[in-house]
Amino acid sequence: MANKIVIALDVMSGEAGAEAALEGANISLGKNPNLYFKLYGDEVVIGQYLANLPKLKQQSSIHHTDFIVSMTMKPSQALRKGRKVSSMWQAIASVRDGEAGGALSAGNTGALMAMASICLRTLRRIDRTAIAAIWPTLKGRTIVLDMGANLHVSAQNLVEFGFMGAAMARIIFKTKTPKVGILNIGEEEMKGNEDLKEAASVLRDSGMPLDYIGFVEGDGISKGLADVVVTEGFAGNIALKTAEGTARQMGTLLRDAFKSSWLSRLGYLLVAPSLKILRKNLDPNNSNGGVFLGLKGIVIKCHGSSDSLGFAHAIDLTASMIKNDLVNEIRNDLNVYYKDHDVIEDQKATVTKKVPAMNNKEV
Repeated sequence: MANKIVIALDVMSGEAGAEAALEGANISLGKNPNLYFKLYGDEVVIGQYLANLPKLKQQSSIHHTDFIVSMTMKPSQALRKGRKVSSMWQAIASVRDGEAGGALSAGNTGALMAMASICLRTLRRIDRTAIAAIWPTLKGRTIVLDMGANLHVSAQNLVEFGFMGAAMARIIFKTKTPKVGILNIGEEEMKGNEDLKEAASVLRDSGMPLDYIGFVEGDGISKGLADVVVTEGFAGNIALKTAEGTARQMGTLLRDAFKSSWLSRLGYLLVAPSLKILRKNLDPNNSNGGVFLGLKGIVIKCHGSSDSLGFAHAIDLTASMIKNDLVNEIRNDLNVYYKDHDVIEDQKATVTKKVPAMNNKEV
């Protein structure tokens, strides 16, 4: 098949099980017939569902694994017990071995990050892998990273997050110079800690294909002030959970309000079409898929409780990252930035120069 996009799917690890994952794959395949899936998990269970999904069955292969990483398993336990034998590990390994363009799992986030980091390794010059999420905003969508992979990071890490997020934004938003901001407690330059200030200074003068717009407050994410918002994982994860909780709260309050009287129920009938649009914009399934940036391969985390539509969106995102060669987009940016510093990397070789890094400390 010309331009075939191969995705390694960890079928069994999510809370919803194989059914949601396979139905999601089938939905995505209906939109993109060039997809091909390597399915990792219990071959009996997978085979039973594929019997009712003939198109997906034709465009996939089953790879049996007995070990499934549970949602409650610690990353260290997952590595000790599931390395090389789990569906999660084998899906990632297929990317490492060039058998798939990217891997997708709805399983344990910590275990997935640990396995991906060990199996694929990070790109040269990337010190920390980050999880990037796509948020709906008043102006469209915004990429926010890190969403919880790193509780505390350095200024250099924040700069790298900015570069990686901008590369992802160029693919998704089709813009040559994405707007990049740093999450902070205020927009003023004097606010925030020294790491934030140092990262801001470097991003502002980096000369990279991005437009650094300055510090962004929490409400600036939903306003869509930037295409990319950079933060450490501690603040990023809290912001994400707060936004998700607020969206659910709004839905509950609206539902209760429209049930409060017969007049309210009548009003609901009048505004139902508009509420349907609102529901679609706030539905996390429509923004599903956390991208692990900084690895030598594409790995995407699907929300653990995703339904088939959520899986389909995450698969669409995975296919887009593969098709647009996200890893090399990031690699090329790093080569450009560090060409006069210390590292030049291409796909086949790495050349090291002993020149001071951006923070004037030899790495």
